Amino acid sequence: MAVRKLSDLDLTGRRVFVRVDFDVPLTPAGGVADGTRIDQGLPTLRHLLELGCRVVLGAHLGRAHGRPDPKLTMEPVAAYLAAALRRDVMLTDEPVGDGAKKVVADLREGTLAVLENLRFAPGELANDEGFSRALAGYADVYVNDAFGAAQHAHASTVGMVRHFSERGMGLLMERELQVLGQMRDDVYRPSFAVLGGAHVGEKLALLEGLLDRIDAVYVGGALANTFLRARGAELGRSLRDDDKLATARVVLKKADDRGVHVHLPRDFVAAAGVRSDDGRVVPALEVPEDLAALDIGPETRRRYAEDLARARTVFWNGPMGAFEHAPFAEGTFEVARAISRTVGSLTVVSGGDTALAVRRAGVVDKLSLVSTGGGATLRYLERKPIPALDALGL
Repeated sequence: MAVRKLSDLDLTGRRVFVRVDFDVPLTPAGGVADGTRIDQGLPTLRHLLELGCRVVLGAHLGRAHGRPDPKLTMEPVAAYLAAALRRDVMLTDEPVGDGAKKVVADLREGTLAVLENLRFAPGELANDEGFSRALAGYADVYVNDAFGAAQHAHASTVGMVRHFSERGMGLLMERELQVLGQMRDDVYRPSFAVLGGAHVGEKLALLEGLLDRIDAVYVGGALANTFLRARGAELGRSLRDDDKLATARVVLKKADDRGVHVHLPRDFVAAAGVRSDDGRVVPALEVPEDLAALDIGPETRRRYAEDLARARTVFWNGPMGAFEHAPFAEGTFEVARAISRTVGSLTVVSGGDTALAVRRAGVVDKLSLVSTGGGATLRYLERKPIPALDALGL
């Protein structure tokens, strides 16, 4: 089946089910704390509403495991949408059932209804056929704009899709695949990766998958600590994954064999813990036993920034340290600024923490793409199957 975009579909005045990824953080009072994910999905919704579509929006919020949870209702998302779209937005009291059917049946052209949290129903995570069929009964056309949930084989991303002869991807997913496809298949050189964060096993697999498409990788966070430990460094209380040391050595050897330079920190900002405000700069190979490396140090920042300035392609996944704590944020923010200063380059940021970091650094509008897909982005770049894309025929 050929790739189908919104422009390929017969949409005017029709009932359209749109799967979105609006799994946003909430405030203690129950409002939307950060609406970035919703904002990124608005162009698709506006386009459909302008065509007079009756839009049924499906999404999940939080970790509701097949039962209702008042703290995870879609009500704040619906309220945010109503304000952003400047129109009434209806919310069903359940994902499927008589009440939801009535709300959908009452939709007029150019109106939108939000289904209650799909994960309130056990059939969503189980990819249950009955639940899939019930969701499909709401619409004539299926649109998936939830690249951030594309790696999940759930009812709303896979099971219901087979019930639609007309199905395609939204504008956000189209943009994601366009940019990521270019990064995967037509790399501009020099091509650099920046990898950090805490999920060492995941990042080692990612790096191994990127080796044929990059010239160098700049490493921070627990991944850097694990590589340094694999080379025999003593790192005090620094976060690392000692169970992955053998794998780290294998990946380092593969990188060396392919001529990919793995850049590791030369210095760190170290402290007793993230709540300390007295971090001090120490050589990367001399972290005191009572301290932890919590950010890359000034020499490492300068070296990384200088190299990244000449990149034609940059892929960044994972912060350089504990950036959510101000004393240990500068390394991550300096990398963000350096990447944003590249001219005419393809620059992609992936992962929730990294996306938050570039927003805090104020450079989002200077990047090619801040991907909504964490696991889906990595799987796409590694050419691994992605259930929701397979279901669409992509």
